[in-house]
Amino acid sequence: MCHNWGVPTASTRARRMTRSERHEQLIDIARELFAEKGLDGTSVEEIAERAGVSKPVVYEHFNGKEGLYDVVVDREVNTLQTAIRNALAEPAGPRKLIELGTLALLDYIDDHADGFRIISRDSTATSPGASFATILSDIASRVEGQLLGEFTKRGHDPLTVPLYAQMLVGLVALAGQWWVDNRDTHQLSKPLVAAHLVNLTWYGMRGLKAHPTLYAAPMR
Repeated sequence: MCHNWGVPTASTRARRMTRSERHEQLIDIARELFAEKGLDGTSVEEIAERAGVSKPVVYEHFNGKEGLYDVVVDREVNTLQTAIRNALAEPAGPRKLIELGTLALLDYIDDHADGFRIISRDSTATSPGASFATILSDIASRVEGQLLGEFTKRGHDPLTVPLYAQMLVGLVALAGQWWVDNRDTHQLSKPLVAAHLVNLTWYGMRGLKAHPTLYAAPMR
């Protein structure tokens, strides 16, 4: 998508932006810059220049780049959390749950690539409560309820359910992060990536041993 922020057009010359329009414009511009350069690498000057405004306008709306960054992160976190919650809301068996959660995360990565880069890279910089790790922990907590029944039925230790939930969610998240950074090079489609993730997680879960052991003695 091509943005011409700050470049006057017939419509912008004829009418000044309203306060709410300028607010949203600054958020959109900041999202692109934060995704590209991170919080530390982005300056208020860059944001203002790309928006075609003076620095005081940015401060007037957000009290500086940190305030603007918090707004961007909060929006992305809410978007991802909503997508995951909606995906996991319908009743589903373990395999379908894995599929729905995997596709929801990949859909977010695909549709909000800039936002994903921001929250997965350095969203804890100013908003420790709104981090990617927090979102993943929330997803893992939802997965635990589904895994507990399966573990009990198959004779696995229920105390390990939280561990497996974290592993499953972490696997999908890291693979998704790799995919968004390398999809042009490897040309793997989203459905194909999802299918392989489900293949590994589902068949790996089905083949779990109730009492796993290491082949070699652990090093101290």
